[in-house]
Amino acid sequence: MTAKAASPRRIGWSTLLGLIGLVLLATVLGLGSAWLALKRSDAFGARIGPWQANLLAGSADADLYTRARVAVGGLLALNRAETMYYVAATDSDGQPLRSRCSYRVSGLPPKARWWSLTAYAEDYFLFPNEQRRYSVNGLNAAIDDKGAFALISGPSDPGLPGLPWLPTPGDRGLMFTLRVYNPDGALQASPASLEAPRIEQLAGCA
Repeated sequence: MTAKAASPRRIGWSTLLGLIGLVLLATVLGLGSAWLALKRSDAFGARIGPWQANLLAGSADADLYTRARVAVGGLLALNRAETMYYVAATDSDGQPLRSRCSYRVSGLPPKARWWSLTAYAEDYFLFPNEQRRYSVNGLNAAIDDKGAFALISGPSDPGLPGLPWLPTPGDRGLMFTLRVYNPDGALQASPASLEAPRIEQLAGCA
């Protein structure tokens, strides 16, 4: 007389649904934490005033999150000898930047072949505007007799003669990106030596 083969153990519906729920929860938590890591401004490197620089962007030593951040934001692509990137999401007093507010950004031009300063919304896209004004650069910046530049950003034109205006319509998060092309050797070696432009909120922000 042969012994009966043991029948396979069946998984109940409640157990199966529980396992599926655990897998979905783990997936959501994993994706969520990765996305937050990519979007966090404090994931950048050296801080100079309100500005932050990612020292590994464009480098062969860049880690997984740095490379992914490049893909998400599209802002950090070239290596340090070609271009350095500084990003500000707060003003010089540490307050978060908002597009509905007006700001004066001023400072000495970076020591480099060329530079540009661009306003972005919190999703890393340019602010749509009829004037198609998105940035100020080494060619069109207003330079005073002390060699400093200045610009105004905000939802409406302040009408200040000689000061470029970057439109930032709506009520959204705001970021400034300072790109420094072919920086001099001292700045390449020490990104924190940048003479950081000041970002000052003007009166009248609701």
